Amino acid sequence: MANAALQLMGFALAFLGSVGMIASIAMVQWKASSYVGDNIITAQALYQGLWMTCASQSTGQVQCKQYDSLLQLPAEIQVTRALMLVGILMSFFAILVESVGMKCTTCLGDNKQQKNKVALAGGVMFIVGGFCALLGTCMYANRIAQDFYSPFTPTNGRYEFGGALFVGWAAAALAMIGGGFLCCNCRGGAAGKSPRYPQARPAGPPGKDFV
Repeated sequence: MANAALQLMGFALAFLGSVGMIASIAMVQWKASSYVGDNIITAQALYQGLWMTCASQSTGQVQCKQYDSLLQLPAEIQVTRALMLVGILMSFFAILVESVGMKCTTCLGDNKQQKNKVALAGGVMFIVGGFCALLGTCMYANRIAQDFYSPFTPTNGRYEFGGALFVGWAAAALAMIGGGFLCCNCRGGAAGKSPRYPQARPAGPPGKDFV
């Protein structure tokens, strides 16, 4: 019962991580305009995401524009897009696999060994998906930091970390932690199986001596 509860908790964490990845890739606040130097007081806030850029006025009006060309996008945006999409797809397939291999489902009947293998595969897929999201967000954040500290970047062209990066980091952590719980639970269940002993041979007929 405890193993089933731990498995259910791991699946819940990984599922929340998958939802967080979708929310992160859809958000536009991957990087936000920095208020440093002469740019402290401004009537406009700029945000850039993976799919569009937005400008928020002090009056509350927000104007967004999608990127015109895919080939003209910076390399970090294209790579981050690909890694986030791979992470989301891996998490989606992991949810389908875990729905078959979890102990609280009736799929695969009473074949516990097969269910453990399927659940282990789902946990590994969650970890891989979370790692892809973590790698994509870290690469994008590293590029923001490089441009911020570069002496060739103008003051009004510097950006800081946006909220989408923190959502992506939290989602990646939840997915990997949940996948780790699922993997540990499956290995623990496999290690706890009772050993099998060879069947004893029947004794010979009574009263018969062997030389």
